[in-house]
Amino acid sequence: MYPRLFEIPIIHVTIHSFGPMMVIGSLVGLLLTRRLVRRVGLDPLIMTNAVLYSVIIGVVGARAFFVVHHFDEFRGNLPGVFAVWVGGLEFLGGVIPAIGFLLFYLYHCKLPVRRYLDILAIGLMMGLAFGRIGCFLNADCFGKPTDLAWGIRFPYASFVYISQINPDPARNRYGPHLNLPKAEYFSFYDRHGKWYPKPLQELSEQQQYEVTKGRYRCLAVHPVQLYSCANALLLCGILYVFWRRNQEPTGSADTRRQLARPGSTVALALVLYGFTRSLLECVRDDNPYEFAFLTISQILGMVLIVVGVVLLVVLSSPGSDSAPDNA
Repeated sequence: MYPRLFEIPIIHVTIHSFGPMMVIGSLVGLLLTRRLVRRVGLDPLIMTNAVLYSVIIGVVGARAFFVVHHFDEFRGNLPGVFAVWVGGLEFLGGVIPAIGFLLFYLYHCKLPVRRYLDILAIGLMMGLAFGRIGCFLNADCFGKPTDLAWGIRFPYASFVYISQINPDPARNRYGPHLNLPKAEYFSFYDRHGKWYPKPLQELSEQQQYEVTKGRYRCLAVHPVQLYSCANALLLCGILYVFWRRNQEPTGSADTRRQLARPGSTVALALVLYGFTRSLLECVRDDNPYEFAFLTISQILGMVLIVVGVVLLVVLSSPGSDSAPDNA
């Protein structure tokens, strides 16, 4: 885990790992979408402008969604609301306003909305893969404890560790995963009653051993961030193959082309991402339950599945070929 990459000398500004990975992901996704747009004869400059604007709106939306979702953590901490570079973004909270802006922008410019959105869906998955690496480096979006061989142990006093030594009633967990003796390691309570251990350098040599290699070290957890990264790359590949196949010319009588109409790729993306995100939430241990043991991401994932299926049905129905692409 490397939440802080380096510090800029003289001005002493710390560069956190999450922010650069988010920027890298946006740039890689943009380069991919520009390449695909150029391949089918669309305007890459239009795509660049649309992506840059939507990234800004998406980041604002993702942060706003996170702040609202975890509002108690920001009471009396107004500057913390804007500290995007240290993590704390809800992906689905950013995607929804970003897509809304894209629809407005493309429609306003009288452009083929569905064709652009198909390509953007592919680039979005590529960018998300890099963003999830940033979550891993920041020890954010972490998973449940596991005995599997590939479980990851995060450092003492990381987000994961703090979660494990505290109960989490929002996830119906009324006892800690890890029983760290509070009498020996206690440092302070936050305003929500969560307790934090002493900094590592303030512990005795024996205590340092116990929390790094001994009985009180962080429990191994599912590396959900890496699962999510692999999932995003897999979906990117699937969507690219699906989209590329749809560019191949075929006879109009070929019924297999019913799902090759503009908009089918982004509809498929909604279904696949909604389904896989809902599954990944089952092994995460950070998001609170909202309703019937479901997190907000699972609820939104189900909504994405329904919307995607409806779009696929509509686009595969007779007469959808005659609908204008910018409608």
